Amino acid sequence: MFSKILIANRGEIAVRIIKTCRRMGIATVQVYSEADAGSLAVEMADEAVLIGPAPANQSYLLADRIVEAVRRTGAEAVHPGFGFLSENAGFARRLRDEGIAFIGPNPEAIEAMGDKISSKKLAAEAGVSTVPGHMGLIETTEEAVRIANQIGYPIMIKASAGGGGKGIRVAHSDADMAEGFAAVKAEALNAFGDDRVFLEKFIIDPRHIEIQVMGDKHGNVVHLFERECSIQRRNQKVIEEAPSPLLDPETRAAMGAQAVALAKAVNYDSAGTVEFVAGQDKSFFFLEMNTRLQVEHPVTELITGVDLVEQMIRSAWGEKLAFAQEDLAINGWAIESRIYAEDPYRGFLPSIGRLVRYEQPEEGDQGGYTVRNDSGVREGDEISMFYDPMIAKLCAWGPTRDAAVDGMARALEDTHVAGVGCNIPFLAAVMDQPRFRSGHISTSYIKDEFPEGFHGLRPDRRQTDILIAAAAAMNEIAAEASGDPSGRVDWIVLVSAEGPAPHSGPGEAHGVSLAYDDDEALTLDLAGEERALRLSDIDWRPGLAQFRAVLDGVPFTAEVARVADGWRIRTRAARARVRVLSPAVAALYARLPDKVAADTSKLVVSPMPGLVVAIPVAVGQEVKTGETVAVIEAMKMQNILKAERDGVVKTVSASAGDPVAADDVLVEFE
Repeated sequence: MFSKILIANRGEIAVRIIKTCRRMGIATVQVYSEADAGSLAVEMADEAVLIGPAPANQSYLLADRIVEAVRRTGAEAVHPGFGFLSENAGFARRLRDEGIAFIGPNPEAIEAMGDKISSKKLAAEAGVSTVPGHMGLIETTEEAVRIANQIGYPIMIKASAGGGGKGIRVAHSDADMAEGFAAVKAEALNAFGDDRVFLEKFIIDPRHIEIQVMGDKHGNVVHLFERECSIQRRNQKVIEEAPSPLLDPETRAAMGAQAVALAKAVNYDSAGTVEFVAGQDKSFFFLEMNTRLQVEHPVTELITGVDLVEQMIRSAWGEKLAFAQEDLAINGWAIESRIYAEDPYRGFLPSIGRLVRYEQPEEGDQGGYTVRNDSGVREGDEISMFYDPMIAKLCAWGPTRDAAVDGMARALEDTHVAGVGCNIPFLAAVMDQPRFRSGHISTSYIKDEFPEGFHGLRPDRRQTDILIAAAAAMNEIAAEASGDPSGRVDWIVLVSAEGPAPHSGPGEAHGVSLAYDDDEALTLDLAGEERALRLSDIDWRPGLAQFRAVLDGVPFTAEVARVADGWRIRTRAARARVRVLSPAVAALYARLPDKVAADTSKLVVSPMPGLVVAIPVAVGQEVKTGETVAVIEAMKMQNILKAERDGVVKTVSASAGDPVAADDVLVEFE
């Protein structure tokens, strides 16, 4: 077995690989850019080698630097993780020529399947069902529009060398095609160094289902069942699960057989994923093959008990697979939520900065569900604009799908991030939605369920009870800690929800009477409702950002913060400003006028920190609603900002190449 492996990646996947190598007794070398000098992966590895500045094209994408680090440290093999050089056939071939093992498929398989155009042709030749489209190279926008009309809208525009949801647009018209084709070519060139683009028919109401395969160098290939990856935003997966709630045993077997046949056709000898688009009627069509480890591989590991990183290492060493297809079985259900540094309340825009706080859920058996958290950052680390904004891949396993969903919801409650925006409230919203719980999902789920964007959810009855009970308890605890308890037992709790339809005025009033019992539990009698709440096992003190307790026998965790006259509390996807007041003060609050929001309708501001790609308008120009006024690049994605009203440009405050911060004014209208 290898004695030392170099990891040509960063972040959580580097940490993930190090953990398996440690268990196998293999030493690790971590390469890093200047931005990652203090990273968790660098801290955990046995050795670390600096390979260049922060931009990936000056560090992680430079094969020469990787090979030099291998030579300097005496590593025998390279694990590329995912992204960067993981699907670069030239890099795999270079390592082979240098006598260095590549922990991934052979370069011929990468070449055959890594390119989306050639892989579809090979799949068709192998008898795998494929989506209608145009597999040839398309040079001009005019040609793209002509071909799109032949296929019929809607059309998906995809970068041939793409991955990770980048270099993809859906066009519904000639105008969409003209704009999207140019944008995809630019993104593809920037992210992958290859601007080739192809078109394929976009399947209505589709599901994204993929089959995990594993091969060795002796011709053996098995599949490890499927993953459902339909919850996507901008074609990037957000929530994945295994198995899929759509498939029956017959469809699962058919998809698995096609995936294995395709892998065998190209002598595939490592971990890989065959992706399919599936109709709600269980029909399925080949999309592409990812010739690497997938981000979402943990859910497969949780339901099969197979360590895919270990199997990749053993295959690269030359070992035969230790199991056959009949040895594999599905055990339970697993769900993965990708926790990103992005602000769901502002259109999921990337959020960079320092992780001021990062509290992670306890891993392992939690009684009824199991938690796994693959993370590459710690409290105090920086989320850089140069790389993917992923903080962690939070996973929950349960014996049934319902148990896994419930476990994920609780694990999300136990995760707290401060300093950067994060998508935990959105992920929690999905776990609570009846449609997701039913399993009737599609790749349009987010667009369907949140057509106006995500603004949180209105609190349901239990969540309202949590808001009331937590605020009342914190009010008592804070008063005791300050040495100034009021002695009052009757309060008015004002709950002003901040969801999609925020409560006007000071909030909804709830009268409560407080009493402690012999077990230090707090009983709250709700005036006029003829019911009481019992809050026990309270775990909170002033300054803590999470309030933990058991309400009426059910544990919960809420995110809390002290504000000027009360508390801001979030329980799952429900946020509210909560005030605990005496009846006299509450009556005064009811008389306060509503605050009028400032008028920003004439301003176009940068929604995130990033780099200006273009400002295609000039002072004095007339602009119509929907016209592009700016293009901002952040975290390898181009974001097109469009005018929300007709107007004449008064000022332009930025130009191509300028760095901008969130909320910087780019264009002002008269």
